[in-house]
Amino acid sequence: MSVRWLIALLLLVSQAALAEIEPWKANPRYWSYRGEPVLLVGGSDDDNLFQWPAAQLVPQLDRLKAAGGNVVRNTMSDRRDKGFEIYPYLRLPSGRYDLDQWNPEYWQRFERFLQETASRGIVVQIELWDRFDFSDHGKIKHWLPHPYNPANNVNYSYWRSGFAPGYYDHPGKNQQPFFFTTPEQRNNTLVLNYQQRYINQVLEHALKYDHVLYCIDNETKAEEAWSRYWARYIKARAAQQGKRIYVTEMLDDKAMDKRIHGRTLDHPELYDFVEVSQNNHSNGRKHWENLLDFRDHLQRQPRPMNSIKVYGANGNSFGHTDQDALERFWRNLLGGTALVRFHRPGAGLGLNDKAVGAIRSARALEKVTSLWQLEPVRVSGTAETAYYEARGKEGVRVLYLPRGGDAVLQLKAGASCSIAWLNLESAEWKPRQPCGMETTLRLSAPTPANWMAVVTMP
Repeated sequence: MSVRWLIALLLLVSQAALAEIEPWKANPRYWSYRGEPVLLVGGSDDDNLFQWPAAQLVPQLDRLKAAGGNVVRNTMSDRRDKGFEIYPYLRLPSGRYDLDQWNPEYWQRFERFLQETASRGIVVQIELWDRFDFSDHGKIKHWLPHPYNPANNVNYSYWRSGFAPGYYDHPGKNQQPFFFTTPEQRNNTLVLNYQQRYINQVLEHALKYDHVLYCIDNETKAEEAWSRYWARYIKARAAQQGKRIYVTEMLDDKAMDKRIHGRTLDHPELYDFVEVSQNNHSNGRKHWENLLDFRDHLQRQPRPMNSIKVYGANGNSFGHTDQDALERFWRNLLGGTALVRFHRPGAGLGLNDKAVGAIRSARALEKVTSLWQLEPVRVSGTAETAYYEARGKEGVRVLYLPRGGDAVLQLKAGASCSIAWLNLESAEWKPRQPCGMETTLRLSAPTPANWMAVVTMP
């Protein structure tokens, strides 16, 4: 190989490395993509967008891109709750599935989704397993028709697989043998072989791209051995292809108990980022303090915190509101979360007008101050309308005031300052104004809406 061709090859390799989504080397609490630090914000109207028809998928991605959004969630889910979902396995004329043969349409949909997101610079966080796919809890039964159910395939029986005809308890009880197959658990090599084959096929498509993050499960209560097995497995498969991927696990603990979340917090050798989505069941000061506690816990080995599911929508089953979602979105961003996405409708705002307004406002705020240069602070007060603050270099202080809240800042004597107000619903700035040279600055939001104040002291 000539020197010229060697240089060209090295340039291609370096450019490929720059394109990859990875923790930012200058500040590993945040992500970088295509060689630049990036704040990941988004929303979407479903969890498994790859199943959507192109006529539905493309406008959703375009709407997100136009708002300034750059991340979506994608569970590799096949449960039929909308009517257009399909399974990954080939259905035979008999009506049963062959787990040794693929359904081409399923994988074509996945490939199209990866292509469309990559072309728009939209990062994808994939969840490999979703416990609800293998449960019959609730109104819609998912295990009963699933290809892994022995009644529906030609590959194994109930006796050989260890499965039962139905699983009617909530999957949080972790009674489904599907999640006990690994060698350190029940070592069910028969089913594990099919699980590995499926994950290999997911990676066959996803590893071609550099905009994908990986999460093992959706809000799991599975044994730790399950998560660790799959984290190691997919990393090893990627390494065989010369790829470095970034992996986490989403634990189903809404109290954010660090003894439970220590499975990810305390194992950076295995989990490259931390999922804090379940914190979005909390409100106000508790929500904020949990974020800061996790951030402090990661101080010695900083990694990104992702919040791929911001819950909250009027009338949802959790009792949360639209306002809850907006407040959680902004506390996440000021609290140091590297990725924030509105959860799907029903449980979240999805990509409705309010979500779009918040995403646009996040980009407007970025033009004034880089969020990764801010440090969140613990401020006094317990009222729901209390403010939340982050401080930057050179005297920049950013304050979120929900519902027309108030704030009191102590400033240096003799220091002049100015203040700019951002309406977080319309993404519009009020003209910056001087705030005098007071040592105590009292701020009140211009209206009862959600506002961000950027106070600058030269």
